[in-house]
Amino acid sequence: MHMRRAGIFILLLFLCCSIAYGAEPSVGAQGAALVDGNTGRLLWGKNEEEPLAMASTTKIMTAMIILENAKLDDVVTVSKNAANQPEVHMDLKTGEQWRVGDLLSVMMLRSYNDTAVALAEHVSGSVEAFCELMTKKAAEIGAADTVFGSPNGLDSQIPFAKHHSTAKDMALIAAYALKNEEFCRIIALSGVTIYEVTGKRQCNVTNADRFLQEYQGAMGVKTGYTNKAGHCFVGAAEQNGVRLVSAVLGSGWGNTGKEKKWTDTKAIMNYGFATFFPYVAAQQGQSCGNVSILHSKVGSVEGILQEGYEGLFSKEEQDAIKLYVSLPESIEAPIQAGQKLGNAQLKLKNEVLAEIPILADCSAPAYTLRDWYLYLSQNWITWF
Repeated sequence: MHMRRAGIFILLLFLCCSIAYGAEPSVGAQGAALVDGNTGRLLWGKNEEEPLAMASTTKIMTAMIILENAKLDDVVTVSKNAANQPEVHMDLKTGEQWRVGDLLSVMMLRSYNDTAVALAEHVSGSVEAFCELMTKKAAEIGAADTVFGSPNGLDSQIPFAKHHSTAKDMALIAAYALKNEEFCRIIALSGVTIYEVTGKRQCNVTNADRFLQEYQGAMGVKTGYTNKAGHCFVGAAEQNGVRLVSAVLGSGWGNTGKEKKWTDTKAIMNYGFATFFPYVAAQQGQSCGNVSILHSKVGSVEGILQEGYEGLFSKEEQDAIKLYVSLPESIEAPIQAGQKLGNAQLKLKNEVLAEIPILADCSAPAYTLRDWYLYLSQNWITWF
């Protein structure tokens, strides 16, 4: 009897550990996603491609357009439109002047809507033109179902532009942003004090992102809430060289939803760190086989991978990755070292991880006139 109880206890303990560390997360969000912070590969999702409102997580892309198109020391003159933005706001006044870097910091730390519009107008002259830049950038980095209709995450301010994204797209956008050192510095600030250019006014803020204090290796990123979107959070964490980025959209409403976005994010991150590990799926310079060279003293050259591929994969995924090589049997000389010979496709089941060119590892010069003479004299008998 005691042995039976002990066996049941061990089984229950194993199941609890599996739930805590290995099972897929159970989250309340309408849409959720987890991606590899370096490659952007989707690791897990729940309705990850469903178009949803994303509230102030929008400001991740706003920040990146600012960082890529303005100088932090530039001076922003606040317009009437920016000053009239609804809460949450810094209470900017028409005609005030602030530094780009200062407005950017308080926008990310406290999600001020007026600062987002002031920055957008400074870069593009209008909210409409700025949102076009945002949407174009999203498409460039692979966020294929994202349209920005406002720079602050409120309902679209542009006719016919339905402001929306997906959990997968928002995680991809954050992964892209986290490759910018200044972006990382800003979102990790505990607080900041900024001053209007004339020195007549200052603003003190603290970071509203609880994730920074509540999760090991947390990097930030951005909270969001509107009545339409519910509570949202795009977060990132790094442990032992593994960077994960998650997004939860519509984790709930009211105080319950406000808390749920944190528990959803932590559950996703716990699953990610317990399940996915760095793995070199292909090595730069890796041999892909030989190609015969016609009409050269060099009989063949080795085809090697131009670049490698490293990402986060589960143990099961690591065993399923395959490299498919496409090389000709032979090729006419001359061949230069580094010349493209073919292509390799790195696949995980039906998912294409990378397309990698295959290069010649050495040169193979064509026959000289003397070489041709010797070749013809040695082979003429076989032709008759």
